[in-house]
Order: sequence, then structure tokens, then C-alpha cells
Amino acid sequence: MKKIFIAFLSVLTFTITAQAQKKSGAIQFETVVDPVAIAEASGRQISEEMKARMPRSVKTNYELLYNATNASYMPVTEVEDSNSGGGRPGGMRFAFGGFGGGNREYFYTFADQKVVEVFDLMDTTYVMPSKLTVASINQFGGGNAGRNNNQNNSAVQFLDVPPTVEIIKSDETKKIVNLDCKKVTVKTTRKANVLGMEKDVVDETVLWYTNDLGFNFSPMPNLWTEGAVLAIEIKGGGTTAKSIEYRNVSTRDVTAPKKAVSITQEEYQAKMAAMGNRFRNNRQGATGRIN
Repeated sequence: MKKIFIAFLSVLTFTITAQAQKKSGAIQFETVVDPVAIAEASGRQISEEMKARMPRSVKTNYELLYNATNASYMPVTEVEDSNSGGGRPGGMRFAFGGFGGGNREYFYTFADQKVVEVFDLMDTTYVMPSKLTVASINQFGGGNAGRNNNQNNSAVQFLDVPPTVEIIKSDETKKIVNLDCKKVTVKTTRKANVLGMEKDVVDETVLWYTNDLGFNFSPMPNLWTEGAVLAIEIKGGGTTAKSIEYRNVSTRDVTAPKKAVSITQEEYQAKMAAMGNRFRNNRQGATGRIN
């Protein structure tokens, strides 16, 4: 009887230890996108000459570090593309609505589902607070309904009206890094002028999430419904978890930098709009001088 009790305690201790270890670890993600496919799917017109110069695929690796209360998600290598065959230090980066997301870093707080986005802009490091949610955005980086994305080189001109977002759950499941994942589709319908005709433009993004990790997370904070999202599938690419390692992660590694300038979403959008206006004015001025 004593031996049985000792064996029981050993199994119980092993189980508790194993569960404790899973509260901390690192997950490696890989993002692969086809820039031409994503641009064309969003209605942008691309010349054959430009297509020939663009890579057929762009790959970026990311790492999620997490402990019992917090997490960080950031790129770990330079972008790779199919034309160069490897990393391109100092080369051009491609970012499509968060895919191939450049140098942006994200810090998550599990208790309140808050997210802090850290990025450099004009020699200044900013921190921008947000939250895990399904936002009214288009999967190709078109922005929300209030943002003016009526670009001259686009056959699709989105109207300034709120989109319709539908969450479609599924019974379909699959294993990702040996974790049980469920499927959910985010369907976004937006009003747009397509070659002069008003039509509904539908984007569908597939999320695969797990509840086995015990926390909420998404590589794209604007694309989340529940659990920890381990894969995002879009037209022309996506992000997928490739491996997981259960190990100790320090608080320092999952805490946002304190020496940074705080900025709100509204302030960021206003700053980007002002920069865009200055860029267009400078181009027009240069064109005028040439003529």
C-alpha cells in the first residue's frame, strides 16, 4: 500500500510539474506571403514590369515568448524573398496588414487582454496600446472604414461606410505544434466602387486557435476571437506556428520598453496622414519643377 501511495505521489508530482512547465515557453512562427497575389486581391493594378521585379514570396520568422502573465511577439530574422534567396540586411521590407510585419513588436498582458505595439518612426520609438479584438479592417491592410484608401492605382475604391464583420465557427479541427486547434472564419464585407460600379467586396480570413495554452493571443491583434491563434490564412499567404518549446521565460523578455513615447491609434493615424500629405506635396512640387 505504501509503495502504491508513493507511486501515486510521483505521478501527481510529475503531472503538476509538466503543467507548470507549459505555463512558460517559446513558439516559433513563420509568415509567408505572395506580394503580387495580395496586391491584386485588394484591387491594386500592377504592371508586368513591376511584377517581374517583385518577389514571388516573402518569408519572415517570429518568436512568441510567454510566461504565466505576459507574452512578447517579434521578428527574429531578416525578411527572406524568393528573388534573393536569403536575408537582405538593410533591404526593402514588405508588410501587408501585419503579414511580413517589419520591425514591429507586440507585448501582451493576459489578465486584461491588452496589447502594446512598439515601433520606430522618424527616429523615435513609440508604444501604442490596443486590445485583442476583431476590428473593422480589411485583411490586405486597407485600414478601417474611416481611413481614406482610395488610391489612384487601385481598381477598388472603398466607400467611407462601416464594414460588416461576421464570425463563422466550424467543427473542423487540426493539430498545430501538437496542440488541438479549432477553426473560425472572419468574413468582412465592405462597400466599394469597383471600376465605377458599387459592389460588396468580401474578405475571408481563417484563424486556427487553441485553448490548450491557457491564454489569449494572436499574431495580429486585430484578428482574434478566442484562445491562442496559432495560424492565420489569407489569400496569398499567412502565418503558422512551426514549433514550441516549454521553458522558463523571464519577465524582462515579455515586458514592453519603458523608454518610449506613448501614442494613441488616432494620433498615429493623424501622423501617418500628415506624412502622406507631405510626401504627395513634395512629389507634386518636384514634378512641377521638372516640367
